Order: sequence, then structure tokens, then C-alpha cells
Amino acid sequence: MTLEWFGYLAATCTTLSFVPQAIKTIRTRDTSGISLWMYVVFTFGIACWFGYGIFLHSWPMIVSNAITFLLAATILALKLKYQ
Repeated sequence: MTLEWFGYLAATCTTLSFVPQAIKTIRTRDTSGISLWMYVVFTFGIACWFGYGIFLHSWPMIVSNAITFLLAATILALKLKYQ
């Protein structure tokens, strides 16, 4: 038995914690309380984690970071559009 389930649990928690912010931002288009540079760096970091997950062949890292990247990139795009 491996600890891969722990990776899935961590990936699920961190990805799900991001969903409410993404939904709120997409619905309201209000990005005034969001730091542009924080989201630039965060989105880049998520892309790096995704690449690292591919390198390790770690499905928890790949799936969770792909989802989080899409959500973060959407928020970043809204921030750029509505700032």
C-alpha cells in the first residue's frame, strides 16, 4: 500500500478550496480585491507544479494542478480585463 491516497486527499482539498473564489470572481467580475502580481506568480507556480507532476507521473499533482491552473488563469484573465 502506498501513500498516494494522501496525495489525492491533499490535491482534492487544495483544489476544492480554490473553487469558491473562482466562482465568486467569475459571477461578479469583481477583481478589485485581488492582487495582479500575486495571481501572475500564483498561476505560473501552478503551471510549474503541473509540469513537475508530469515529470513525476503523479496523477494527484497533474489533475489537481490542471484544474487549479484553469481556475487561476480564468481569474487572472478577468483581473486583466476588469482592473
